[in-house]
Amino acid sequence: MVGTDRAVDVRTTLQRMRRRGGLPVAFGGLCTGSRQFRISEFAGTTTNSLHGLAITPGNGLGGKVLTMSRPISVADYPTSRAISHEYDAAVSAEGLRSMLAVPVVVRGRVRGVLYGALRQPLLLGDRALSAAVEAVRELEQSLAVQEEAQRLMTATQQPPPSAAQADPAAWEEVREAHGDLRALAHRVADPQLRAEILTACGRLARASSGTGREPSARQVVELSPREVDVLACVASGATNSAAADRLGLRPETVKSYLRSCMRKLGAHTRLHAVVEARRAGLLP
Repeated sequence: MVGTDRAVDVRTTLQRMRRRGGLPVAFGGLCTGSRQFRISEFAGTTTNSLHGLAITPGNGLGGKVLTMSRPISVADYPTSRAISHEYDAAVSAEGLRSMLAVPVVVRGRVRGVLYGALRQPLLLGDRALSAAVEAVRELEQSLAVQEEAQRLMTATQQPPPSAAQADPAAWEEVREAHGDLRALAHRVADPQLRAEILTACGRLARASSGTGREPSARQVVELSPREVDVLACVASGATNSAAADRLGLRPETVKSYLRSCMRKLGAHTRLHAVVEARRAGLLP
């Protein structure tokens, strides 16, 4: 599922590069475990000459970008002295001349390269390069969010320990993962991954209802997803301002959600609201 998500993200980015930068052709790919990558996604190509082409560090325009980790452009690929020419046959078969390449960098590592190209030997202007870099930065943010979500999801695969079995530090790790996942869910564009994240959050929260505590006598409490998000931040010790930054809300909106939570839970303080939410199985 993650691989499919990434392919869709790359194709979307290529279309943005074409639209924003006036580039008729865009293509590229992401690394799969090593610094080498294969060109796997395309927009505007007319042949299969680039399909599956393996790009190695240092070779051609993309290989140079892999090594230097910065955007590079050439006015005429076949005659450029700034790059090596291992891939000239594939490039010429597609009829490409002027070309730029931008590295996809996530957490300090190059994860792939995306290209934009013209079929004429013209100098690519600042507009095309800036548009390509901007589109790739958006892709980097999406990939970083997906990777963090997967890391947290993996950390929650094992059943959370019961209160009788776990020390306070172990439960704090569970609660921290729950809060991080809820905050991250609203930054995930893919609806399937977002649903999986929220399902994992619910699983962590429900684990608290089986910890040996006396069940709450109150009826089931219904909180909105955003109200639970705010309470999860409060449970981690965040101030209203910090919760607002984390969730992309205004501090006044956080206060409003918190007042609503307290009213529904019959709580008189922030801490009391967190305690009642845990008794109701809404927070771990």
